[in-house]
Amino acid sequence: MQFNPFGKDETKISRVGLGCWQLGSDWGELDLADAKAILKTSVDSGVTFFDTADVYGGGKSEEIIGNFLSDAGLQDEIFVATKLGRFGDLYPDNYTPDSIRGRVEESLVRLKTDALDLVQLHCIPTDVMRQDEVWTILDQLVSEGKIKRFGASVESMEEALLCIDKAPALTSLQIIFNIFRQKPIRKLFDAAKEKKVGIIARVPLASGLLSGKFSVDTTFGESDHRNYNKDGNAFNVGETFAGLPFEKGVALADQLKPLVPEGMTLAQMALRWILDYDAVSVVIPGATRVEQALGNAAIADLPSLSPELHEKLRAIYKEDVRDHIRGPY
Repeated sequence: MQFNPFGKDETKISRVGLGCWQLGSDWGELDLADAKAILKTSVDSGVTFFDTADVYGGGKSEEIIGNFLSDAGLQDEIFVATKLGRFGDLYPDNYTPDSIRGRVEESLVRLKTDALDLVQLHCIPTDVMRQDEVWTILDQLVSEGKIKRFGASVESMEEALLCIDKAPALTSLQIIFNIFRQKPIRKLFDAAKEKKVGIIARVPLASGLLSGKFSVDTTFGESDHRNYNKDGNAFNVGETFAGLPFEKGVALADQLKPLVPEGMTLAQMALRWILDYDAVSVVIPGATRVEQALGNAAIADLPSLSPELHEKLRAIYKEDVRDHIRGPY
């Protein structure tokens, strides 16, 4: 595993983290024993960064992580990034000091800690980001010791750049970044490095499209967001299949398969591509099986992709992908 300095205080974190949305059963039901095994396998493989949110399973993901870390005595070794803003009484227009403080207190209980490592605003309305109040509240919670740092999870480059401008103490930005979503390279990365704002890359495999294992006939369970949100019926369409229509995404993944270097899978190539950008602090693939957790953790030790391959992937994005992306970007 490789490690990176993260944010302004340069806390060391693993370059590959674990996305924990699936622990809330929003990717289909996940047995508790399997969830714990995935967490343990990730830690044993060198992962020190877990990403979760209060809305994942209505607190279920946080609770599983909190119990696991407490039982294993790992609370001082694992950096847990959580989020608030889409759960409880906050969304869409109740981001008051009392409401935000209430969500923080609930996360503290579920994660069994006295101070949250990182709290991220969770895709809150852009108009709220433009106001000073939400940032002032987060600054106050840091000064009180309830949270150690704060960041934001955003949908668009406009929102990302707005957060950097509005919040001098901003630790991180979480964005959708993968082979199918390349806009941040030119719109954001230089600004983030200049301000020492860490980049957390989410949806790195485009909800599994970049595993190369789907066909147009693939179906998903009733509780899986890849079923109920594939066209943005529940929340921003960009969070599912990176905003691509499913059939188009399958075709694009098939188009990439001949480019995969010898000894890599398509998923490994896609994750390694992300880590080749030094502005990215950590990539957070999820895992619903132990085997996936093992494979994800090994990505940091793979060789960088060649400049020629990077250029080919950039050309495919510009010519075949970009115009098909839906949702804020």
